[in-house]
Amino acid sequence: MSDVKRYIEKRIEKDAEFAEDFEVGYANFKIGVILRQARKSAGLTQAEVARQLKTTRSAISRIENHAEDVRLSTLSRYAKAVGANLYIRLART
Repeated sequence: MSDVKRYIEKRIEKDAEFAEDFEVGYANFKIGVILRQARKSAGLTQAEVARQLKTTRSAISRIENHAEDVRLSTLSRYAKAVGANLYIRLART
């Protein structure tokens, strides 16, 4: 286990507020990573995706780097732009 993972686990055990905020932040981070990977796998730049979504490259950057407030309709359009399907799953934690 890496030092970072060990630190996070210990901090989560000791600090309930950190634990709650970490889970939400980490989930948002993962969404951005998934979007960026899908775009790169499709061989597209942020500018190319932006043109398809009729927005700016900086808006695509925000979506990929700060996915905490992205609309479902935007995620769906993004998925289509990179040639992917969007699936949503609810899971109990």
